[in-house]
Amino acid sequence: MEASIEFAYSVFGFLAVSVIVGTLAVRLVKKSTKRYVVAGKSLPLFFVATMLTAQSIDGNSSLGNAALVYQYGFWAGAALPIGLGCCLIVTGAFFAKKLNALNLLTLPDYYYRRYGNVTEVMASVLMAISFIVLVAGNLAASGFIISTVLGIDFFWGTLAATLIILLYTYMGGLFSSAYTDIFQIYIAILGFWAGFIFFLSQYAPIPWGNVIANTPTEFIDLSGIYDPSHGALVFWASILALGLGDVVALDFMERVFAADSPKNARRGAYMGGLLTFLTVVPTSFIGIIALTYEPHVDNPFTVYPLMAMKHVPIWVGVLMLVGVLGASMSTANGGILAIGSVLARNILTGNIIKRLMKKPGLSDRRLLLATRLVIIPMMGASFALGYIIPQPGIYLVLAFDIVFAGCFVPLAAGLYWKKANAAGAVTSIVVGSSLRLLLFFIIPPELAGLDTMIPPAVSAVTFFIVCSMTQKKWKARHDINFLVPRDEDAVTRADIEEWIDYKDIRKEGGGNL
Repeated sequence: MEASIEFAYSVFGFLAVSVIVGTLAVRLVKKSTKRYVVAGKSLPLFFVATMLTAQSIDGNSSLGNAALVYQYGFWAGAALPIGLGCCLIVTGAFFAKKLNALNLLTLPDYYYRRYGNVTEVMASVLMAISFIVLVAGNLAASGFIISTVLGIDFFWGTLAATLIILLYTYMGGLFSSAYTDIFQIYIAILGFWAGFIFFLSQYAPIPWGNVIANTPTEFIDLSGIYDPSHGALVFWASILALGLGDVVALDFMERVFAADSPKNARRGAYMGGLLTFLTVVPTSFIGIIALTYEPHVDNPFTVYPLMAMKHVPIWVGVLMLVGVLGASMSTANGGILAIGSVLARNILTGNIIKRLMKKPGLSDRRLLLATRLVIIPMMGASFALGYIIPQPGIYLVLAFDIVFAGCFVPLAAGLYWKKANAAGAVTSIVVGSSLRLLLFFIIPPELAGLDTMIPPAVSAVTFFIVCSMTQKKWKARHDINFLVPRDEDAVTRADIEEWIDYKDIRKEGGGNL
């Protein structure tokens, strides 16, 4: 009983500190949408690296990771942090510097500038759906921690996490994320390693040799990487969906845009990737260890909190629990902020008000209010999904399956292929996303994983074929100023010339609706 009270006090204290720090960040917003969404593009390297790490290490890749390992073996869960770490390295190598230099506010802004309004709306809708799924997974992870520690129903645990995250996200935006991530994510990493090292030590209740002896061979050998009957297709599908699909991640790109320089955006991504790789072993092995300590658990998503509360010293258990809780909250905070900013700016302001109602867009202050208000129903949708179908871990891959299928190719090709145009972008999004939906229903279970890998490949082929076939038609409509943003964003001609040679684009073709 005493231990349970200490765990409860620790969780209450952690939540209270998160609320206070996150809410006080409202003072830094200064009624500016740019400051609310991308922190005024002012964050130094340490903040960028920390925040990218915090978005990568979440409830899906920790608690969900352990649950998947407990059910299917080491590689089933380890694929999550490995894929996310790879994504940040890829982002640093090929995307961070270029995208930061464009002074974007949201990722769909890029699709608007490069391809036009139709592509912008399509990308915005897919990304919003993707992130509702992502946030749902993290709310569910938070709910499992809170409900297990406090002994309350899962509904109330998930609702408490939802309301707390909603409160400080509504108030402080990305500044709330910046200042809460500083303590949340490093506690998480410390907690993961403290728990793992304890189970390796001589103080563990069960010797390490017995743990390994009790583990099925296929759970810890390399068959999960090369044998389709042991989940190899799903492993590689997860690596691709996260390693490449997560590049089209609203929360990652918010932080890339918020860096104070392109160089720090790139370095921050590299540092975030390396810190994410540090969590692969401890979080994945918790699931392996639990096979011996908790062999008869009805709900695998409670494995992690049970291990923290029953089998390690209290101080280690506290770090493990608040670590996952903080990781989940930080990602949910960034994710829901990203959804609100995209829906308010790229759909409401950029398209509905300006084009359908034939009125000017919202003022900066009203856009800020709209962003905050949109967050509320989107958080409600994520809460409903996370409570009704709680699947931390699985939701992480599903979230980026959605955008990997249709949105990744137009993003990457638009940056590196001068002939990329709107016709190709629209077609590839439609074909890739539709094929992914179709394969969800028709792919047989033994080929699971191919439904993730096939659509982006088809999307890429479609994109390049359509762009090549429509060069003459779209060349005449191409505007050399396609990178010029909406009125409230300042991008100089020097920024454009540094990013890409716009004169060559005018000669060779491009596309903008």
